[in-house]
Amino acid sequence: MIRPILRYGERPLHERAADVTAFDDDLQRLIDDMIETMYAAPGIGLAANQIGVLRRVFVVDLSIGQNANDLIVMVNPAFVEREGTQLEEEGCLSAPGFNATVVRPARAVLAGLDRHGEQQTVEASGLLARAFQHEMDHLDGILFVDRLRGIKRELIVRKIQKLRKTGKW
Repeated sequence: MIRPILRYGERPLHERAADVTAFDDDLQRLIDDMIETMYAAPGIGLAANQIGVLRRVFVVDLSIGQNANDLIVMVNPAFVEREGTQLEEEGCLSAPGFNATVVRPARAVLAGLDRHGEQQTVEASGLLARAFQHEMDHLDGILFVDRLRGIKRELIVRKIQKLRKTGKW
């Protein structure tokens, strides 16, 4: 089922998600809904709190559904290692129409569980490393806009506030 994606400013986006403790039918439905919602948007990643569920789950697929082998489901993820620096533009399904350059580590190793509770470790660089870090931020209640500083952040926040006041957000 495609679920509505929350937008910047909505409370669950700014809260830390809780660990998943049960790998039951509810979790499987949540993950299926997240995948369907991400592909419908379309986007390359989605965290559970973007659809209002405060659980530490995210999905990433750089192929946007074109290659089933590219889909990664991470439950209760944690960084094992991060290194290097990359400066690239990011956008977000929870801040549609806004993009900004964000500094992130160029490489990331992430450990967590798959959708069935099996341990997995994924090493990533480039866009995949960036997507992992972006989704991990969501699980901690941080959006890419929150990573910005100075006038760039201020301009985006003001535009969002204006859109909210006019009912367009």
